Amino acid sequence: MDLRSINEVDFRNLGEAPGIVKGGIVVLIIAALLGAGYWFLIKDQLEVLDRGERREVQLRAEFEDKQRRAANLPAYEAQLEEIERMFASLLQLLPSTAEIPSLLVDISQTALTVGLEIELFQPRAEVNRTFYAEVPIQLRVRGTYEELAEFVSGVSAMPRIVTIHNVFIRPGGSDADLLMDALARTYRYLEGS
Repeated sequence: MDLRSINEVDFRNLGEAPGIVKGGIVVLIIAALLGAGYWFLIKDQLEVLDRGERREVQLRAEFEDKQRRAANLPAYEAQLEEIERMFASLLQLLPSTAEIPSLLVDISQTALTVGLEIELFQPRAEVNRTFYAEVPIQLRVRGTYEELAEFVSGVSAMPRIVTIHNVFIRPGGSDADLLMDALARTYRYLEGS
């Protein structure tokens, strides 16, 4: 068949066209139907499938993370119980409101016991924090280096938590005497926290 004969095909009477023309037209119609079917039916479904596959990967990762956590749940629960026990024991080291006056007496008694002269012992207003309150005490004591060291050691050995801050030591006038300014802090748990 000659290609010029294709130009002579009468499209009003395709039934008499050569077989290659009929085959070409059938192939074009099938290609158009497949393209239209893909465009209108399959393309959106492929996008939905792609989104679904990405969501599956994300959900699988979440599931594996949660499964790993669930597998460790007994260990986490045991750890939480241990932390709660430790927290309760630490809370016992914090004085209650009723114990603050006796703690102040204990601090001043410790200073006197080691031989320090107390020049200033001034409890300040309580400072509330997130779940605890600080009770600051401004101190100025006079004594030897060894007496100051014994005092700080005695305060740290108290059954309740007391910390010493802002320590400033300077000569106290006589050869052996030193003057120590410090801020002692004790803490108490705020019940409503």
